[in-house]
Amino acid sequence: MYQRHGAMLDALKKLGVDPEALDKAADEALRTGRSVRAVLINDRVVTEDQLTQASAESTGIPFVDLVGYPIEPQAVQKIPMAMVLRHRVLGLSLTDDEIVVGITDPDDILALDDVRAATGLFVRPVVVARTELRKIIDRLKREVNDLGDVAETEATETVVVNDLAANDEDAPVVRYVNSLLEQAIQNRVSDLHLEPGEHEMRVRYRIDGVLHEIDTVPKNVQSALISRLKIMSNVDITERRVPQNGRITVQLGNRAVDLRTATMPTVWGEKVVLRVLDTGGMDLDLKTLGFTDTNYERFSKSFVKPHGMLLVTGPTGSGKSTTLYATLAKINKPTVNIITVEDPVEFRLPGINQVQVDHKAGMTFAAVLPAILRSDPDVVLIGEIRDRVTAQLAVEASLTGHLVLSTLHTNDAPGAITRLTEMGIEPFLVGSSVDCVLAQRLARRLCDWCKSEREPTEAELEGCRWPYDLIGAPGLLHVPVGCRSCSNTGYRGRIALHEVMPMSAEIEHLTIKHASSNEIGRVAAEQGMHSLRVDGLLKAQEGHTSVAEVMRVAV
Repeated sequence: MYQRHGAMLDALKKLGVDPEALDKAADEALRTGRSVRAVLINDRVVTEDQLTQASAESTGIPFVDLVGYPIEPQAVQKIPMAMVLRHRVLGLSLTDDEIVVGITDPDDILALDDVRAATGLFVRPVVVARTELRKIIDRLKREVNDLGDVAETEATETVVVNDLAANDEDAPVVRYVNSLLEQAIQNRVSDLHLEPGEHEMRVRYRIDGVLHEIDTVPKNVQSALISRLKIMSNVDITERRVPQNGRITVQLGNRAVDLRTATMPTVWGEKVVLRVLDTGGMDLDLKTLGFTDTNYERFSKSFVKPHGMLLVTGPTGSGKSTTLYATLAKINKPTVNIITVEDPVEFRLPGINQVQVDHKAGMTFAAVLPAILRSDPDVVLIGEIRDRVTAQLAVEASLTGHLVLSTLHTNDAPGAITRLTEMGIEPFLVGSSVDCVLAQRLARRLCDWCKSEREPTEAELEGCRWPYDLIGAPGLLHVPVGCRSCSNTGYRGRIALHEVMPMSAEIEHLTIKHASSNEIGRVAAEQGMHSLRVDGLLKAQEGHTSVAEVMRVAV
């Protein structure tokens, strides 16, 4: 017994595991007939990571971390499911004459021989962690195979839809959807995309602002899968010609998580995107959202005033809503009446009156705002200024003693001023009403477990136009490496980059003169405003993110 596992036990000793405990485990395995691996894990002599690392080192077979690994569906399907479940092996990648197979016990020759016989290919094993392999086999691939089985046995699509409408919790489609949603919430996913193609449906998660493909679904179950999501979202499952919007509430443990659903017809079927609105993972402390001390001071002066307009600008997914909600949480108190009008209400906040826009019922921003202003508000949040009527009402509200918070889609802070004037708002009203504009982007935060320091090259500093005059020399900068904690991406979580532009007398004068956003930006910079790029490079200098990531989101 010891000779068979001697190399692995020696490798474990090199990892610092108690030699006496290892010898006792080997003797216990010999006495009881259990495998050495089972004894080591069950008796907690070693961790699973130690055992996996030792197995790889003792056999000379490379170790592969399945977290974030790009598994090829064709390789998975190449091995019969019965064999996958029996031997706990998984196809990872495939070429014309070779298949890479993940296995927890590289000494399991029988399993490798069976895979070789079943596929007719040369088998190249890699060592993988047992827990991660079990998750993939049990939670993902098993569900997809079940979906295929159901689609082949059902007579028509209508029968499948009726089963779903009956809420059969044992239906494979239901289990697969529940698995997708649960995994998305646990993995901090912001958006879940189900995208139909000619031959299959692709499933992708957006994590920290970047899309990752995580699965493919057989074409013959595409309609059933979409119908299930539409039923959960309470939208018309028979309507496939026009986009639809809905909402799903998922109970995960002790908390409820909302998901906003949007469907869109494409040439290969309906695409579905679910935005995860998880208030449980939402940080409503402004100081932890990435503000530098200077920017926080400049920004905070705007929302402590009793009136005026505070605008947050940036593209979709740049964290505007989170910043506004955190601002509301900062000023929310029993003596303040806060009313919001949103499309849709993304997060429900206690102590705040939130109104949902409903275009079918005529509840538009322009229709709701006058009613809100008659409800004695101190603070009004408008989800987005999209047109001239809404902009005019927001300006008038800020000039009549209300603090107004809203968002605009512009590339930078100075662009918000010109955008309002282009909407038809008189420049002198814009100059009088706007108190501060905050532009922001989200950059991925470097993983604290694996980030590495290195000296930047001159070419890198020239490429990012390092602002020596504003933040000094860079010194050592951090770069992403990749580890298990961050799914080998080098990043975990995100940090906001800010550009804060208070409305000064000079900028108000330029606004009245119809000055360009470039002219306004130049004066704002002279008055101390750091651009998004400069703020990002400052955070790269502090080790929060990388220069490459800053240049990706804030050129």
